[in-house]
Amino acid sequence: MVTLDKAVSVTYQWPAQGAWTYEDYARLPDDGWRYEIIGGELHMSPAPNGEHQSIVAALVHLLREYVRRHELGRVLLAPIDVILPDLASPVQPDVVVILKANLGIIQQRVEGVLDLVIEVLSPATARHDRTTKYQLYAEAGVSEYWIIDPAAKAAGIYVRRGNGFVPLGHYERGGEIHSELLPALRLPFDELLADA
Repeated sequence: MVTLDKAVSVTYQWPAQGAWTYEDYARLPDDGWRYEIIGGELHMSPAPNGEHQSIVAALVHLLREYVRRHELGRVLLAPIDVILPDLASPVQPDVVVILKANLGIIQQRVEGVLDLVIEVLSPATARHDRTTKYQLYAEAGVSEYWIIDPAAKAAGIYVRRGNGFVPLGHYERGGEIHSELLPALRLPFDELLADA
């Protein structure tokens, strides 16, 4: 219940799973939880832990430097509302890269297909990122999807082929992440884990 003044109060009825919209999402409280609407269903997870955020910070630093140096586009990080038309309204990827040709999708929120999406697994989100979001990003037409697993000290890189993803590479300590989308990129995996 939201109280407007002492004389008037308004109760908002939350929709059933499968019927959630961006307007419903916009009414959710700013309470530290991360909310996403995928296929009309509300998904929520707690705020990420320190290890997760250290890896995200390292990714953003290294990718921004590379993308700026080569004038390729922009790197954005959560929280940012990403609308994938007819699929998610919104989703909150940890890190995204949007190439120059697609920069028009960045407005108050991002509305359209992303070039590169990176999710860093947390205990609360690992299954969601590996299954629900993997399928979502494939269906949306995302070109490349990275899954960074801090617990396993490993990363899986997936690239679009036809209507889905295929593995491009698996990386562990001592390895260098390679990207099909960013072909000259050589990202030392250990640098992502240095502060984690």
